[in-house]
Order: sequence, then structure tokens, then C-alpha cells
Amino acid sequence: METTRHFTATTYIVNDGATALHEHGRLGIHLPPGGHVDRDELPHETAVREVREETGLEADLVADRADVDAPNGRPLPEPAHLMLHDINVHADGSVGHQHIDHLYYARVPHRRIDPDGDDEAAAGNWAWYTPTELRASEFDPDVVELGCEAIETVMDAR
Repeated sequence: METTRHFTATTYIVNDGATALHEHGRLGIHLPPGGHVDRDELPHETAVREVREETGLEADLVADRADVDAPNGRPLPEPAHLMLHDINVHADGSVGHQHIDHLYYARVPHRRIDPDGDDEAAAGNWAWYTPTELRASEFDPDVVELGCEAIETVMDAR
């Protein structure tokens, strides 16, 4: 069976030593902003757009760019991680759908969440978590690890 793959971008946003997560209604897990890369977008553009739509915040990506002089190209902001997520796993163990996720870290100017997109989680579904609160939570281990790494990375990039 053929596996369908979609490109996605996820962004852990950081302000004053904390990252924002919301409980995903369908999945029942806590996640940062993210979504599918549109046909006319690059992954880093999706990362910024999804933050704006889901939180109303303007994200400033903390990402390296390769120092490459290419006559027909340009370096793009590099994700902190590239992740492959199995989205629908069938009873026989085969995977029908995967996300190739470009994971970014970003700073945001404040913590006032006011979703700006259609069909987004309400502002009250979001909360800010410090590393101590993340480690004390029952969130998925990758969310805790990446959230703590995002906070450290953004705070160190000042």
C-alpha cells in the first residue's frame, strides 16, 4: 500500500521563559501551533502563518540559515528538527498517511492569544508553560522535551 505524505510546519512559540500549548480537540493532546504547508508556501512561511492564525501572535523565528552563495538559490531558515509522524496506522500495522513536519522555534512579543483564523481553538484553550510546568505535566514526552528545548533556544538567542 502506498503511504501518502504531507508537509507540515509546527512552531513552539516562546515569551518570557514559557511556551504556549493548546489541547487539540480531536487528538486530545497538547500541541503548539502548526499545520499543513500550502501549495504556494515554504515551510518557514507556514510556521509563521499558523502561529498568526492559531494565536494572533507575530512569530520571529529563531532559525539558522546556511551561509551559501548559490546563483540560482537561497538559503531558507532551517527548522530545529525534521520529524516524521504516522497519522493513520491501519490494523495490519501499515501506515496510510504521514506528516513530514518542519519544527521551528520562535519568539513572540507578548502572551495575549487572540486567534485570527477560521476554525481555530479558542483563546481559553491555550496556556503558557515554563520548563518546570512542562516537566510536571502529563503531556507527551516529545512535547515536554521540545517545549523545554524551544524555551532554552529562544532565551539563549537574545
